[in-house]
Amino acid sequence: MNPDALDALRALEPDFWRAPSAHNTQPWVLRYRERDVEIGWDPSRTLPAGDPTGRDLRLALGAFAETCLIVCADAGLDVAFRQDYDETAHRAGHLVAADGPYTTPFTTQDVRDRRTARGAYQPGRLDGHLAARLGDLAAEEKAELRRMRARELIGLLHEADHHLFSTPPIVRELRDWLRLDPEDPRYRQDGLTDRALGLSRRQARGLRFALSPRAYPLLRRAGIARLLSKASLSALDYDGEVIVLVARPGCSESEQVALGRVLMRQWLTLSTFGYATHPFSQIVDAEVTKQRLARLLDVDDPSRLVGVVRVGRPLAPPPSSARVRSYI
Repeated sequence: MNPDALDALRALEPDFWRAPSAHNTQPWVLRYRERDVEIGWDPSRTLPAGDPTGRDLRLALGAFAETCLIVCADAGLDVAFRQDYDETAHRAGHLVAADGPYTTPFTTQDVRDRRTARGAYQPGRLDGHLAARLGDLAAEEKAELRRMRARELIGLLHEADHHLFSTPPIVRELRDWLRLDPEDPRYRQDGLTDRALGLSRRQARGLRFALSPRAYPLLRRAGIARLLSKASLSALDYDGEVIVLVARPGCSESEQVALGRVLMRQWLTLSTFGYATHPFSQIVDAEVTKQRLARLLDVDDPSRLVGVVRVGRPLAPPPSSARVRSYI
């Protein structure tokens, strides 16, 4: 990649950063070298307690790589992604020179328009042709797409959230990435804001208090996890749909990066048809609920469960989440 191309690529970074990541941690790091750009990650922006296997991190890295390729292609840059996953070096791969632009139906505007929506959705399931398209995208990496009715997962979500809110290391991580006060200097940079979570000002203050270092130890013993784990159940208590991405048997950690690219293509496909997405990573982050979901889907190895995502048309336009790299 010549110096002019590297400079042009650097100018596109704000749109690269529109890729999704768990808790909106934006873990990616771009390391510019003489001939290419290395995609790595910052360990301080990972979630070792909430994402103990690193699956969410690898999916985010793949989604970021796919986003980079889409934005570069829309800008007319001849760029490809060469995967070279290395846990020790904190490296996912490299953006390298190619013979032509990346082939994709998506544009930079599609990347900007994609939203995570945690609020209420219109009732109804996916159109069959659209669901088939999502399945075809999964098959490109020898994965499968499973469809479930939203209400089928209420019990699992309750159990997963109870595990989350009753586990102090996970709560500490969550607290570090919550942005519940607009006066927080990080509010417009990263993390989960009150607006992104669909919380009222009163609800945001209550959650901030409940998870605070002073109150949480006492409230945990009083059973606050039971109360907090009920709060999100309404998201599934309707006639909606959840899709589950199931990796091929024996899928390696490095292959999960490629599956992150698949997820990005699926989510952009949904977005162009007016759908939003709402990941429920906690269901496959907690071992007990991951195993239960595997049994429900008749999947032999629970580690094959890669992503659990509610999909539908939001009743209200979801806000755009904050980014460290921004044009604004």
